[in-house]
Amino acid sequence: MTLSSLLTAVKSDTPKLTHVIPAQGRDIVSAMTSLGNEVFVLRRESQQQVEVYDASTFTLQRYITVPVLGDLSYALAACAHYKCLYVSDDNNIHRAELSGSSAVKKWSVGRGPRGLSVNKEHNVVVACNGADKIQEYTTHGALVREIRLKQAGVRLLWHAVQLSTGDYVVSEWESPSAVSVVGIDGRVVRRYCPSPSSDLGKMKYPAGLAVTKNDDILVADGLNDRILLVNSSLSSARELALPADYGIQEPWGLCLDESRGRLYVGEYGGSRRLVVFDGVRL
Repeated sequence: MTLSSLLTAVKSDTPKLTHVIPAQGRDIVSAMTSLGNEVFVLRRESQQQVEVYDASTFTLQRYITVPVLGDLSYALAACAHYKCLYVSDDNNIHRAELSGSSAVKKWSVGRGPRGLSVNKEHNVVVACNGADKIQEYTTHGALVREIRLKQAGVRLLWHAVQLSTGDYVVSEWESPSAVSVVGIDGRVVRRYCPSPSSDLGKMKYPAGLAVTKNDDILVADGLNDRILLVNSSLSSARELALPADYGIQEPWGLCLDESRGRLYVGEYGGSRRLVVFDGVRL
């Protein structure tokens, strides 16, 4: 392959910036998720509403009202099986119907819920930042499992996603910033915590996670203004190549739609936008 053809191939493999959903004043996009042809967006000062956009045109379609949603609203997760949307706030999970009903169910969880995800059993997985534990609930709010992580040295977790192996990958917000895989017994199976002298340097406030079908892990490496792709064994990582003319600022939330080859990135800093990249091949 010639140098020019190699450069062309590299350029064509770089994801393309497709759309930007702007901030509203200084209100950040705290979370986003997608299901079918809809994209759900939660803002920090949500006023008890979730925005719903068309995934093809990015036009605002409607709002989902979540009564008594607290001010500290950090996460969304959508479940295709039960056709519902989960929203976290101060100490609660809210379950909103997507089938046309306006019903919303609410239940209390561990202190400081942050990231949410849905596993293969169609349960909702909650990362409890203030309690240093993972909780798993049925769609009706019954506790299935609680995994305490403080004794294993995993603290201030931000997001947790169950892997195909049954283990969970978690992002550790700080002290030190890391990504760990933990078992259902709470033990650390493996950990990615690069040193300042490594090729990529240390992570700074990793937040949102997205997991591919092969259990590779995308990490929003917040204060480093980058997205990392960590392999399933947590033995190596690289920075995800994004368009050179657009620098993301303090990425916070991630949502990967592999069927579309699309990545949604919510920014905590800069213009605080939701940025949509297409052509993501992992």
